[in-house]
Amino acid sequence: MSGCECKPDRAQPSIKLIRAVIVEDEPLGRALIRQMLRGDPEVSVIGECADGEEAVEFLKSERPDLVFLDVRMPERDGFDVLAALNPGHSSAVIFVTAHDEYAVRAFDINAVDYLLKPFDRERFQRALDRAKLHLHQKQADTKYLGRMVVRSRGSIFFLKTVEVDWIGAEGNYVRLHVKHESHLVRGTTAGLEAQLDPQQFVRIHRSQIVNIDRIRELRPWWHGEYHVLLKDGTQLTLSRSYRDRLHSSLTGSRSSRSQA
Repeated sequence: MSGCECKPDRAQPSIKLIRAVIVEDEPLGRALIRQMLRGDPEVSVIGECADGEEAVEFLKSERPDLVFLDVRMPERDGFDVLAALNPGHSSAVIFVTAHDEYAVRAFDINAVDYLLKPFDRERFQRALDRAKLHLHQKQADTKYLGRMVVRSRGSIFFLKTVEVDWIGAEGNYVRLHVKHESHLVRGTTAGLEAQLDPQQFVRIHRSQIVNIDRIRELRPWWHGEYHVLLKDGTQLTLSRSYRDRLHSSLTGSRSSRSQA
């Protein structure tokens, strides 16, 4: 597809990071933002998109924390991109554009900032600091799912989320795997992922979520994919597109727990 460069970045983060995506149709514009983010220990650029259509699919799949979003782009403009996302989409958005006439509209949809080109490093840093503050406050206010209601064999009981080993999709349901048992509940992996603590659970495949504490080993497989071996012997597949997400969650989880 001409002009589309929506691709995962393969950099390996070393700490818990703010996962950022750059959506900009000009290569020089993307390069400038990436350069200004380089060296920031709190931010990892997980991908770049060069048109609005590709951006929608990428943002739905990766659910980044922060999006640097151009307004005028091929296929869909920046506002169309945001309108196409799920209502629960909660990425912080910094608009980056050469057109000042969209500023009011941007703030009407709760954009974190509006960077007007050309901008210098100081102005960029102010926007980034504002986004970090927004994300830290949101994280502090977030109440993750602590237990789930499960119906099994005619009875209803509560299951603590930390007891779940891994979760797999089955049509309009998800199956919760707990030790040697499993329970089917209505929902989707994307919907459940949004409710679970990302320092405890991470998506490793479009249809699988795993409890980080249950992972014993990662084994290279083929074409950039891995086998994820759990402590009970279960073997799952880590898709290439979710590899960086797992690495970030694992290192961030170790970092936060060592400080506790």
